[in-house]
Amino acid sequence: MTNAVYFIGIGGIGMSAIARYFIHRGLVVAGYDKTPTDLTRQLEKEGALIHYEENVDEIPHACKQKDSCLVVYTPAIPDDHKELVFFREQGFELQKRAQVLGTLTRQMKGLCVAGTHGKTTTSSMCAHIMHQSRQDCNAFLGGITKNYGTNYIVSDSDYVVIEADEFDRSFHWLSPWMTVITATDPDHLDIYGTKEAYLESFRHYTELIQPGGALIIHRGLEMQEHLQEGVRRYDYALTEGDFHAENIKIENGDITFDFVSPIESVRDVTLGHPIPINIENGIAAMAMAQLAGCNAEELHYGMRTYGGVDRRFDFKIKTDRLVLLSDYAHHPKEIFESARSIRQLYRDRHITAIFQPHLYTRTRDFYQDFADALSQLDEVILTEIYPAREQPIEGVTSQLIYDRLAPGVEKQMIRKDDVLNLVKSRTFDVLIILGAGDLDAQMPQIEKQLKLKMEN
Repeated sequence: MTNAVYFIGIGGIGMSAIARYFIHRGLVVAGYDKTPTDLTRQLEKEGALIHYEENVDEIPHACKQKDSCLVVYTPAIPDDHKELVFFREQGFELQKRAQVLGTLTRQMKGLCVAGTHGKTTTSSMCAHIMHQSRQDCNAFLGGITKNYGTNYIVSDSDYVVIEADEFDRSFHWLSPWMTVITATDPDHLDIYGTKEAYLESFRHYTELIQPGGALIIHRGLEMQEHLQEGVRRYDYALTEGDFHAENIKIENGDITFDFVSPIESVRDVTLGHPIPINIENGIAAMAMAQLAGCNAEELHYGMRTYGGVDRRFDFKIKTDRLVLLSDYAHHPKEIFESARSIRQLYRDRHITAIFQPHLYTRTRDFYQDFADALSQLDEVILTEIYPAREQPIEGVTSQLIYDRLAPGVEKQMIRKDDVLNLVKSRTFDVLIILGAGDLDAQMPQIEKQLKLKMEN
C-alpha cells in the first residue's frame, strides 16, 4: 500500500500539481528540486518535505520504504541523478509524471488538451467552466490560474481536466475520455528528430481516446487522426467548423462573440481575459465542457469570469501611459499569435518585446520563423539563449534571429543580466516580456521600476 510519494523535480509546474493531489489524499509527500521557488515554498506550506541538494541522505525515512513509497520523476532529470540512481538500484516503483496522470484518466473521465500551443489556456478555461458548473471537475494544469491561485483543482467529480504534454511522448500514457488538439506545429525536434515523427506521435495519441468519448480537433491540422470505433469527431476554428465563433466584436479592450455549436449555440459570450487568441481557445474549451454536460448559462458565466493564467498574456500594468505584460510564448507560432494579438489590441502604439530564446535546438530549427513572428512588432530586444536541458551548439546564438528581423524593426541585443538596467534607462509605451526561460524571474523588479517611473 502506497503511503508516501517522492518527487524528483517537485518544483515543476506539472509535478507540483500532482504533489498537491497526493497531499490532499493525506499521503507523505517529499521531494528534491534544484532551487527554491514560489511553487516549492507554497508546497512546503501545504506539507511537502523538500530539499535542494542532490543527496540521498536528505530523503525522508518514510520515502525510503520500497513497499510503500512511489517515486515520480520528470523526463528532464538526468539518468545519473544520485537520488534517481538510488531508487532505481533499490528496486522502487518509478513512474514518470505522465504515467501518474495516465492512471487518473483510467480512474476518472479525462478531459485532455493537447497541442503545440494553447494547452495551458484552453485546459484552464475548460477547468474553470467545469468547476463552477453542476458537473465540477478535478484539474492538473500547466500554469497557475488567476481564478484559483493554483495549478490544481480538487473535487468529488468524475471528471479530470489534464494538460496533455507531447514532450518526450508523455501524452501516450493517457487514456482520454475526450481531448482537444489545438495545433501540431513541429516542436521538440531534439526529441522527435523529424516533423513526420512529431505528427505520428499525435496520430497515435488519438488512438488512445476511449470509445464513447470525443476528439475536438482544430480544423486544417496536418496530422492524420486514427480513432477507435465509437469515438465522436468534431472540428473547430475561429469562424468555421462544428464549433466556431460569429459576430466577433473587439472594442475598447472587450471581446464578445457568439459561440456556434451543433449542440446548443450561446450568444454574446464575453471573454473574461480579453485577448484575441483566446477566442479560439475559448471555442475549444466551451466545446469540451459542453460535450461533458455544461449548459449555455454555465458556459456563458465560466467564460465571463475566467481570469487567465500566470505568464499567459499576463498583464502587469495596463494604463493609457504604459502597458506591461508577460507571455510564456516560446515557439514561433505562439510568438506570432501573441504579437498579432497585442497588435490588434494596441494598433497605434509603439510595441517593444524583450525576448529570451528557449533552447539551442529550437533556435537552430526555427530562427527565421522567430524573426518573422517578432517582425510584427516595432522593437525587439534579444537576450542570450536560455539552455534549459541542453548544451550549447556551435554557431547557434540569438544573432541568428537578430540578423533576420525585418528592415525597419528597431533591434538590440543585450545580456539577460542587463535587462533591468535597460528598463531603468528607457521609457516604453507597450512592453512585453517573451519566453519560457528565467527572464520572467525579473518581472517583479521590472514592474516595480516602471511603476516608480510613472509616479515621478
